[in-house]
Order: sequence, then C-alpha cells, then structure tokens
Amino acid sequence: MHIVITGANRGIGKEMAAQMTNAGHDVTGTARGFALDVRLDVTDAGQQAQMARQLAGRAVDLLVCNAGVYLDKGLALEDYTAEVWGQTLAANVTGVFLTVQALLPNLRLAERPKIAIISSQMASHTRAPGGSYAYRASKAAALNIGRNLATDLKPEGIAVGIYHPGWVQTDMGGQTAEITVQEAATGLLARFDALSIDSSGCFETWDGRDHAY
Repeated sequence: MHIVITGANRGIGKEMAAQMTNAGHDVTGTARGFALDVRLDVTDAGQQAQMARQLAGRAVDLLVCNAGVYLDKGLALEDYTAEVWGQTLAANVTGVFLTVQALLPNLRLAERPKIAIISSQMASHTRAPGGSYAYRASKAAALNIGRNLATDLKPEGIAVGIYHPGWVQTDMGGQTAEITVQEAATGLLARFDALSIDSSGCFETWDGRDHAY
C-alpha cells in the first residue's frame, strides 16, 4: 500500500510514517523546508504541482492530510492580526484542499482509495470554550471540506474520513497532554484502516468514537 502523509517530519505525522513503514508499506512523507521524500509547503501551489509531477503515475492508496499550524495558541483576542488569520487558513484549510486536488489522479489509480483529514475536536460547533479563534475556524473549515469531498468523491469510490487525533504530547499539544504520540498514531491508523465508502464523511476520534459536529 502506498501512503502519502503531509507534515511527516515531526509529531503524529512522523510517528504514523514510522509505524506504516515498519508494517511494510510504501510511505511518502512530505514536509515544509525539510528533506524528506517530498519537500512540500502545502500552501504553495507550485510545490503542490511539483509533488504531483514527482508522483505522477503512482497510485496513492491513502492520503493523510496531517500538515497544519496552531499560531494563535494562548493569543489574546486583542493581539490577533491579519497575518495570523491568513497563515492559519492557508495551511489548515487551503493546504488540505490543494493537496487533495494535486493527488486526486493518484488516488483514482488505487483500488480502494482513502483520504484522511486530521482536524480537531476544536472544529466542533458544539464546543465553544473561547479562544484559539483562527485555529478553531480553520479546523472547522477542514471538517467541512472533508464532509463535502466525501459527497463528491463517493461515486468514484474514494472514501474520506475526518479525525480528532486527541490531545497529544507534541510541540503543539504540550507535555501535559493526555496521550502519547505513539497512542495517537496507532489509534488513527486503526481508524484509517476501518474507513470505507460506507463510513465516508465520518468525524471520529483517534480511539474510534463518533464526534459531534
């Protein structure tokens, strides 16, 4: 199985890539400004096109849209800038769409193609504890993209799942987070394995629970 994972140079992306490689799968990892298999800033249309050329003709069985940023963690409402909003939405929303768009020909070559979008429980409209406005809005938009992709790609047999990875002990989540990177990656990979065309459009947690939209 050929798997493409964006943001595979650290955290959950790196651990998922390692676990899938150890399981014998062919993994293509991307990272921004880092020498992995493919150099990719997901916000850069030119780099997306270069990735598409590099992987042309190769089936992608699973695309994991994992790359993202959390620039407004702990930011006071008064301190938000247009740059924070622009960079967050470019990476977490536009970047997801551009990646799917770039690799759609590769997904169409696979027998049972899947797309996994890493969102967050902070995307849920039922949770509104305040703060992290740009991050919450971007992850809600990524959830919306995933739900609509599931509708549009279902006739082609491409399944799409959206996932909350848990509160994870990474640079983003902090060391007081609830679960380890290994636990999050293992749980997410199990969710991806279970994803099918019948469950396409799901919003699930890393440990298999349905998440409220």
